[in-house]
This record gives sequence, structure tokens and C-alpha cells, in this order.
Amino acid sequence: MASWNPRTEEMPLDELRRLQFKLLKSLVYRLYSFNDFYRRRMKEHEVHPDDIRTLEDVAKLPFMYKSDLRDGYPDRIFTAEQNELVRYHVSSGTTGKPTVVGYTERDIENWSESLARAFSSCGLGRGDVMQVSYGYGLFTGGLGAHYGAERVGATVLPTSVGNTERQIELMQDLHVTAIACTPSYLLHMGEVAEKMGVSIKNDTDLRMGFLGAEPWSEQMRGRIEDWLGIRAYDIYGTSELSGPMFTECTEQQGIHIWGDLALVEIVDPATGEVLEAGEQGELTITMLQKEALPMVRYRIGDLTAIEEGTCACGRTHPRIGRIRGRVDDMLIVRGINVFPSQVEHALLEIPEVGRHFQIVVDRKGALDSMLVRVEVSEEAFSDKITELMVIKKAVEHRLRSSLNVSVDVELVEPGTLPRFEGKSKKVVDRRSL
Repeated sequence: MASWNPRTEEMPLDELRRLQFKLLKSLVYRLYSFNDFYRRRMKEHEVHPDDIRTLEDVAKLPFMYKSDLRDGYPDRIFTAEQNELVRYHVSSGTTGKPTVVGYTERDIENWSESLARAFSSCGLGRGDVMQVSYGYGLFTGGLGAHYGAERVGATVLPTSVGNTERQIELMQDLHVTAIACTPSYLLHMGEVAEKMGVSIKNDTDLRMGFLGAEPWSEQMRGRIEDWLGIRAYDIYGTSELSGPMFTECTEQQGIHIWGDLALVEIVDPATGEVLEAGEQGELTITMLQKEALPMVRYRIGDLTAIEEGTCACGRTHPRIGRIRGRVDDMLIVRGINVFPSQVEHALLEIPEVGRHFQIVVDRKGALDSMLVRVEVSEEAFSDKITELMVIKKAVEHRLRSSLNVSVDVELVEPGTLPRFEGKSKKVVDRRSL
């Protein structure tokens, strides 16, 4: 697949590393010289810009956390004046004070460029129609995908979320070829379409989906691709970095992180120690060219690993593997670490299980309990108790083997569990209620 910017995307690795070091050095000097927050943080950790002599010296710099953004609300750690800003985006603030991210004109330009490279690596371009079913507004998802698609010459249909039947009609009538949304919403769209008598696979022109904003597994990708007849690509980003910025290419062997825009590390979530390529840990990113709100060694909380080496597509930039979950999403049940992605991985290996599940964690006396509510597939659902009991035991056995903890299983009818137009909510933890 042709590159959008081949000079940059296929840059020799040694040249890319030299560019990264130059950008890092410039960034650190700028922050130390002109921003009170960064200068104070570096002095607290006894590090000076002159200490950054190699690219690996980024590990000498202090981490940044989401709490820093909340403590600096609304704009105390910005490095651009208000009259230089062209945009604000704001997080929901559901777990505390919201975070505000400002953008200069160049920040918006780099965001659009990043997604233009990403979308073109999957074959999106002139002649395509991209339906953007991420939210528009304070959330970054919709506008980011919108600008990236327009940059590569695609026509954008800005449906946002909701009004699903109308979205399906427009998908057919306007010959949509690509969609950007959460994987859970695309599954919901597929179900609604079937109730309307529409097969997305057979009755639309949809051929690719850019799915993200929540963890999803390879098994889920396989089911989506088989059921809907599309290629499903992982898209990644967070509000703090700009928004969705990076995707897989047609090889689907990791998400390309453009090294001229971001420097990635994987660290041990407990110790902060930098891990080797291939080791699972917490994703940490330094944004090398961001003007309004630079992020230095920002600990995102997502769990993944770095993939090194030139991709089969010819691009040389580092890749990260599929997000396995979040550090703060980890459940501890009777001393065992459990991630929702592990549950999904195990369930989707059972053909009788549907595409939706819910984890309910509670405490009975002094002991934790874990219930997994699972929809049975339409084909396997039966009113015969004996047949359902066989499925239930198979699910319990598979989960116990995968999680190393006993799990109660409740089978429910197809369409019973809640659907979400935004990010799905797969976990209900009642222990703190």
C-alpha cells in the first residue's frame, strides 16, 4: 500500500532516531526554559536539559500523569498563550476534575497528518466515503477521524453516535465504504441492521472499519470481519495526546506510532523501569512536536508491548501491539489479577457464545465473587435446560482455565445485555458500593 508521506514513513531507522533525539533535545530545553511546571518537575528529579545526551536518556526525565493535568486545570501547564490556541477539547471528568487539552494550528495540522498517514496505510483515499460514528464535540474522536479522512481525499459522513437506524440507511444510500467507531457500537449496528432486514455484509458497500476507544481482542476482530465482511483496523489515541492518531496498516501486525511525532516507551507499571521490546507493560509517550500541551513520558495506563523492525508494508516506525487492557481496569479477585480482555479472549473461543458479556464483581462476606453474564448466540439458544447446562459448564471451564480463578456463569438470551453507543461498560464492581 502506497505511503502518504514515504520520505518520512519509510525513513531509515538510524535517521529516524537522530531526528527523534533532535526533537527531544529541543523540546526539553524549551520546557525547562519557558514553563514553570516542567522546570520545577525536572529540578525535583535533579535532571537538567544538558543531561539528555542520547535518545535513551529520555529515561532520566520524570513521568507525567493524568493527575498533573487535573492539578493544572484548566490551563496552568500549557506552553502556548490563549491567543495562539485554535481549539479546546475537554475530558468527561467522571473520575475527578476534567482535563483540558489545548491545540495550536500546528497541533491540528500534525494530528491531521498523523491520521492521513494512518488511513492511507489501510487503503482509504479518494473515492471512499467515511462514516464517522465517534462523538463530535468535547470528545476528540469524531473530529480527529474527520480531518484525517478529508486529508486523504475521502468524503466524510459525520453521523456521530446515536440514531442507529438512520445511520444504517445513510450507510446504504450514500455507499459508505469505511466507518470509524467503537467496536461495541459497530456490533450494535450490525444487530440493529439485521432487525431492519439489512445485512451489512451483503447490502452495503462497507469494506473497512477503524475501531478503537476501548480494548478489543483478535477474536473479536475475527468475528466482526466474518460477520460484517470488512477489514477491521485498530485505531489508537487519547485526548491528552491529541485524540485518535495511529492505526494498523493493511498487514494488521501492530499499530504504527509515527516516530517523528511521538517517542514511545514501555515501562513496568509497578516500578517504572523501562522494558525491552516485546515485553508487556504500560505505554508511556513523549509527544515530540506538540505545542500547546506537550506531554513528556506521559503514563497512559494502557498495557501493550513495542514491536520493532521494519513492517512488511515497508514502514520503519515502531509499532505497538494490541492494547491488552488498562492498569486501572485490572480487577483483583481473591488475589488474582483479572482483565476484561482475558474474559473476552476466552469467551470468543466458544462458538455457542454471543458477542456480548458483562462482569459483575461482588463480595459475599469476606470473599470476592465474580459473575460473568454471557449472551448465548442466536444459533445455540434453546429452551432445553440440558443443552444450556452443557454450554454453561463449557464456559465455566474455559474461564477457570484462562483466569485461574473460579467464576460463576449466567447465560442470558441474545439481546439481553445493555448496548452502548459510546465506550462499552463491561464491568460492574459492587464491592465499593
